[in-house]
Amino acid sequence: MDRVSLYLQDAHPIRDGMGYARLAEEAGFEAVWQAESRLVREATIPLAAFAAVTDRIKLGSGVVSMWVRNPAFLAATFSTLDDLAPGRVILGIGAWWDPLAGKVGVSRDRPLRAMREVVETVRALLAGQTVTFKGEFVQLDDVELDYVHQARGAKAVPIVIGATGDQMLRLAGEIADGVLLNYLVSPSYNQRALGLLSEGAARAGRTLDDLDRPQLVVCSMDDDRTSALDAARLLVAQYLGQQPHIMKASGVPADLLEDIGRVMTWPAGQEEVRRAAALVPDEVVQLITASGTPAECRAKVNEYVEAGCTCPVLYPLGGDVPAMIEAFRKSER
Repeated sequence: MDRVSLYLQDAHPIRDGMGYARLAEEAGFEAVWQAESRLVREATIPLAAFAAVTDRIKLGSGVVSMWVRNPAFLAATFSTLDDLAPGRVILGIGAWWDPLAGKVGVSRDRPLRAMREVVETVRALLAGQTVTFKGEFVQLDDVELDYVHQARGAKAVPIVIGATGDQMLRLAGEIADGVLLNYLVSPSYNQRALGLLSEGAARAGRTLDDLDRPQLVVCSMDDDRTSALDAARLLVAQYLGQQPHIMKASGVPADLLEDIGRVMTWPAGQEEVRRAAALVPDEVVQLITASGTPAECRAKVNEYVEAGCTCPVLYPLGGDVPAMIEAFRKSER
């Protein structure tokens, strides 16, 4: 395992995240990715904070929604981040998810068409082009990033699509610089994902080797194995209820999914989640997460690498994030 990255959501104060980013850089981590999935924390402000206290580590959005930012302002935002951390910024973008999108008035109709238009125009703007585009979702008329205090030119910001579904995986293979593979899937799930990415890459005259394939991996680590598994169990239960089709593809038994479905409606309350979690056995937790002792976590993460992930992006569930970073220090890999 030559590469590893850190994934942060909203469980920690941003100033703690700044400290974790510094620790990850010192430990040889490649990148820190900031989530933006719920209405809790926007991604680019933390990324700017991480950039301000680091020198080398890359900074990725994991992922921003394509629906809520105009492509011109999306390009301007990531161009600004690149000003702060030249050559270190990764634009991770996704199609968001329901029911949250619907609750804020966003209709996710034709997400493949929308993603194609957004990626094409944002890439052109970051390349320093003047863009006119009349699409179904994107309308730009003679637009460019109007730099005043710096030389005009291309920004080195790769675009990575967060993809889980079959069609979005194919699209990522065709148009993106990489794909951010989802968490809470088994390593065996990657076999199908890689095939779909390859199909998409072939449409553009590329191969799978032309795509970077970082993957989110839930990592619940503790010297007390039981504590580590219990820390992951609640998150696993929520995902079993939310994405049963993906769980089935990962090898989760159908009868467990049915039992979870009877206990937990969606969106689920905390009491429902707790009741559902009590049904989740240890072997299912360990099937779709890297949970347990440090040695068990490192071994499971290696399984994802062997299954085609190019860079595991560790999502720490345990309270001791520095200990997890230390366990994956470059000298320990």
